[in-house]
Amino acid sequence: MKVYQTNEIKNIALLGSSGSGKTTLVEAMLFESGIIKRRGSVAAKNTVSDYFPVEQEYGYSVFSTVFHVEWNNKKLNMIDCPGADDFVGGAVTALNVTDTAVLLLNGHYGLEVGTQNHFRYTEKLNKPVIFLVNQLDNEKCDYDNILEQLKEAYGSKVVPIQYPITTGPGFNALIDVLLMKKYSWKPEGGIPIIEEIPAEEMNKAMEMHRVLVEAAAENDEGLMEKFFEQESLSEDEMREGIRKGLATRAMFPVFCVCAGKDMGIRRLMEFLGNVVPFVSEMPKVTNSENEEIAPNVLGPTSLYFFKTSVEPHIGEISYFKVMSGKVKEGDDLLNANRGSKERIAQIYVVAGANRIKVEELQAGDIGAAVKLKDVKTGNTLNGKDCDYQFNFIKYPNSRYSRAIKPVTESDVEKMMSSLNRMREEDPTWIIEQSKELRQTLVHGQGEFHLRTLKWRLENNEKLFVKFEEPRIPYRETITKAARADYRHKKQSGGAGQFGEVHLIVEPYKEGMLVPETYKFNGQEFKITVRGTEEISLEWGGKLVFINSIVGGSIDSRFMPAILKGIMARMEQGPLTGSYA
Repeated sequence: MKVYQTNEIKNIALLGSSGSGKTTLVEAMLFESGIIKRRGSVAAKNTVSDYFPVEQEYGYSVFSTVFHVEWNNKKLNMIDCPGADDFVGGAVTALNVTDTAVLLLNGHYGLEVGTQNHFRYTEKLNKPVIFLVNQLDNEKCDYDNILEQLKEAYGSKVVPIQYPITTGPGFNALIDVLLMKKYSWKPEGGIPIIEEIPAEEMNKAMEMHRVLVEAAAENDEGLMEKFFEQESLSEDEMREGIRKGLATRAMFPVFCVCAGKDMGIRRLMEFLGNVVPFVSEMPKVTNSENEEIAPNVLGPTSLYFFKTSVEPHIGEISYFKVMSGKVKEGDDLLNANRGSKERIAQIYVVAGANRIKVEELQAGDIGAAVKLKDVKTGNTLNGKDCDYQFNFIKYPNSRYSRAIKPVTESDVEKMMSSLNRMREEDPTWIIEQSKELRQTLVHGQGEFHLRTLKWRLENNEKLFVKFEEPRIPYRETITKAARADYRHKKQSGGAGQFGEVHLIVEPYKEGMLVPETYKFNGQEFKITVRGTEEISLEWGGKLVFINSIVGGSIDSRFMPAILKGIMARMEQGPLTGSYA
């Protein structure tokens, strides 16, 4: 495989609701580009994406899948993201390391809640969007209605580049108003038949072409001037205008495919290769020092590891993006997060579980390495005289929590090891060992999210677990002043041990003064303040510790130990065992 230059690489995230056909689209793209020799299917459980057992069990994507295609001397790195909102971590990761989003719509359902959620993430990260209407052969597909839904939601920025002549089971042709050609396919799909637009479609095509030309011209002053003079643009000028409109989110092109029949796939890849902005044309990423880092092949070598997966018989596979410079087999790099040295023995480009060995990857490219010694998701590896670190991926907060415990008590350590390893694969899982509740808590994005975790533990790790409701974090406190004393006496040979403890506790209010005397059961106790220490508690309360030792009868060296004992006792109140 050739070494692609930065200006020949495009990184694209593939988004869409569950059932929109992303996995089927990936199969068609890989087949047309020659990466695979035969298209798989979700029903047959033999697709390049969704190759993990849990995905085949549920029939849904659980993990994002990295793949690439080579088309017209361009390299398209793509990440197929799960559609379910429970696995949004994959989409968030992909959008942060790619430059453009292709957002699939199910031809039957059109604009769904999942579509809108994914669009909001592209909006937050300021990523270009291409809408792709799939499943045009569905008998309930209404392309014109879907187009109206998109325009109603996102305004005049939505501009169709293609439209189907007819939809439903008989779909086999569309009109491309950028090239002003008719594309049609034989039943097996694949290579299209390209013809002139029929007379009965010409008026509609010309009107949509005019709208497209105007939208493209609006993104460049020079193109706008030419449009006003000639009322037309060449194909190359239109592509340039569309590219600039994509980069600034001033334009959301709409494309059409029928991935199941392999129709429209080649034209889609041609558009992605010709029009989607290159890595070098997009805003630069900032490192942890807020410095902009350009994807410059002449810069220092720096790799950001954005994803980890664990595969049987192989172990950990670490996916990275070359943020700067270039990486070669045998390079020795330094882990900026962990301080350890790492040798990159082999480099791969991937297509799901398929890996192709390469000798070098340049700035902006995406690759993978296996069996690295000490690299975790989110780590940065740097070459000599480079100290970059990257932490630009921000995941959404968890929305669903359960307590988890192994069925067999002795498996606690094994369970924790598995949970921490699985969190490397999906950072939106948060594992918490709650000292207060005396439970292990798993925080995730939803019930389905946690159900897949349980399935993987039980089927992959052979570790049976059960979920419970998290306990309620009660608090205990005192309501009035109280006094206690205790005498410790222990004779074990020699001098023995003897001590007395006298303790007064009372509720504290901000700014209150320490009383000089207390009365308990008619007996008066005088307080002489020798020292005061305030300790803020984790849950928001405060402990005010007052030293009233008389005459130095206890050496000041012992005071920290006395305070430590009081703090330890506060962790387990006398009523429910809750924090006091």
